[in-house]
Amino acid sequence: MDAPSAPQLTAFLGYQQIAHGPRESVLAELRRRQDNPPAIVFDDHSGERVELEAAPGCGTPCPAEADTAGGTRHARGVGRPRLGVVAREVTLLPRHWEWLSRQPGGASVALRRLVDDARRVYADRDAVRASRESTYRFLSTVASALPGFEEAARALFAGDPARFAEQIRDWPEDVARYARHLSANSWATTPEQTA
Repeated sequence: MDAPSAPQLTAFLGYQQIAHGPRESVLAELRRRQDNPPAIVFDDHSGERVELEAAPGCGTPCPAEADTAGGTRHARGVGRPRLGVVAREVTLLPRHWEWLSRQPGGASVALRRLVDDARRVYADRDAVRASRESTYRFLSTVASALPGFEEAARALFAGDPARFAEQIRDWPEDVARYARHLSANSWATTPEQTA
C-alpha cells in the first residue's frame, strides 16, 4: 500500500490565490500576511476547507490543527490495531446474513473481499464523482456569487467540460484556474455515460 503524500493546500483571499503548497508553507505565508478577514484554505485533493491557526506565536500545531496534524492521540478501541481493523455495526437483511455465513472465512472476510472488489471495479467512477464533489465544494464557497455559478455547477455534474469552461471563462483568473485544476478528473467517461 502506498504511503499517503503530504496534503497540498491552496489559500484564497477573496478571489485571489495567495498561497499554495504543503501545510507548513501555506501556514507560514498566512502568518506572514495576517490578513483580516483571514484567507480560506482548501485541500487540493478533496476541495474541503482546512482550518489553520495563523496566530504568530503558534509554532507548533494549534488546537484547530491538532487533529489533522496528527497531534491528537485517540484511545484504542475494539479490533486489531496492528492491522488497522475497526469494528463497526452493519445492518443487513436476513438473506444477506445467511449468504455471508456460508462464505469461506466468515462474514468479515467476505465483506472485506466485496468492498475491495467494488473499489477496483468502480475506481474510475468514484474518481469522477470525487473530482466533481471537490470542485463543487470549492465553487460553492468561493464562486457562488459569480455570474454563471449555477450553470457551471450543472455542467460539472452533467459531465459537460465545454459548457463548464464557457461558464467560468470570465471568472477571476485564480478562481477559474483552481476550478479547472480540481475538475480535471471530472470529465472521464463513466460506464453510466456509455450505456
